[in-house]
Amino acid sequence: MSGEAAATDPDRPVVIEVWADLGCPWCYVGKHRLEKAIAGRPDAERFVVKLRSFELNPDAPHTPETIESAFIRSHGGNAEAVLTAERRIQALAQREGLPFSLDRLNANTFDFHRVVHYADEAGKGLEFFSRAQDRFFAGEIDPFDPDALARVAEEVGLSGQRVREVLATDEYADAVRADGEEGRELGVQGVPFTVFDRRFAASGAQSVDVYAQALEQTVEASASDPAAG
Repeated sequence: MSGEAAATDPDRPVVIEVWADLGCPWCYVGKHRLEKAIAGRPDAERFVVKLRSFELNPDAPHTPETIESAFIRSHGGNAEAVLTAERRIQALAQREGLPFSLDRLNANTFDFHRVVHYADEAGKGLEFFSRAQDRFFAGEIDPFDPDALARVAEEVGLSGQRVREVLATDEYADAVRADGEEGRELGVQGVPFTVFDRRFAASGAQSVDVYAQALEQTVEASASDPAAG
């Protein structure tokens, strides 16, 4: 196939990049809405979702703390205000069929992102991130425990031992930093931040309908200007 023919191929993969962080509740909700929007398309298999690393709170301690403690340490306020906000997001998530535990812990996510890059190198980045995040918000795992991450890795067909090795070193640290830097260059200030085939971007957790519209616009733009993708 010639280069020109490949460029105009209607089945060319459309890459959707999502800058996200593990503990971000809107990343959790937005991820599922984006998945639903893609699943509703007849060409769903054409879309490739790629997770990109972005730390919402790079100064967070490595020792896990409660969500209330983490928010108050970073932003001030009081525990009741934090829990009120959490309950609002919990109700929204549950209306969409997503479990949402209020007993989650918070800690620095840099090491988690390093494991995501190992998983991505093995073709399992999104699957690993999604499984870990879903189980975290369901209150089923402590993702800051190396053994818990190793078990999640094994659930998606990766090596738990390799995860432990990554966590014991600084492997993939440069890749995590590079993702964050690229995100900031693209204008990321918060997550989720979704980039559609490097054509359009959406900040925040959009509705299923808005994601669906963005997917359609991306496909249309790709068809009219394939070389830009």
